[in-house]
Formats: sequence, structure tokens, C-alpha cells
Amino acid sequence: MPDNAGDFVSIRYMVDDVDKAVEFYARHLGFTVRTDFAPAFADVIRGDLRLLLSGPASSAGRAMPDGAIPGPGGWNRIHLMVDDLAAEVDRLRAEGVDFRNDVISGPGGQQVLLRDPSGNVVELFQAR
Repeated sequence: MPDNAGDFVSIRYMVDDVDKAVEFYARHLGFTVRTDFAPAFADVIRGDLRLLLSGPASSAGRAMPDGAIPGPGGWNRIHLMVDDLAAEVDRLRAEGVDFRNDVISGPGGQQVLLRDPSGNVVELFQAR
């Protein structure tokens, strides 16, 4: 397990509520809390992935010079590999997780998109 932030692949998600985001990623997707400075910021880890969860009160949430305010959502996403996609979908649906679509198949395997409490997309993928 990496020891410092430079050892991780880090991705930042803007979230509406840091506490809800931390609970979601830890409870449903197997992340571990690394630091928690809610309500502004927290980071959670899963393997070598460090997910930075930045709320409106974080420095990453400050308005841009043109007035645009960073916010959650969009189509960029983290991609989590799973061994049994059907079982994961069943488990997460039973836990009330919001899915964007149903499982689809492609040349490399199967995938499904779910949303965190702020609307950020997470892809679960099972390779062929």
C-alpha cells in the first residue's frame, strides 16, 4: 500500500456533501478514508487510487476568474474492475445505489454506470 500522496494515482471529484461522499465510497465501493477535513475536503483510497472529494468550501470549489463555479457531475469517471459484475449490481441495487444505466456488453467485457450522491459517475467493469 502506498504511504504518501505521491505514490497514488489521484483523481478529484467535486461533491455537494463531503460526508455523504465519504460514506458512499467507503460503504458501497470498498474505499478507506485517508484524511477527512469535512465539510471542505476528504480523500479516500482503494489500492493505488486516491479519490479526492472536494466540497463547495474547498479551495478546488472556488469560482474561476470568469465566475464559473466548479461542480460535480459530467461524464469523466473512475473505472473500477470487478470479478462478478452481476453480483456487484445486485448488491449495490439492494443498498439503494443509483444506476445511470443497465449492464451493457462490449468487445472487452461488461460495464455499468452508477452515480455517487453528487451525481459523479463511477464505472464498474468486468473483463471477458
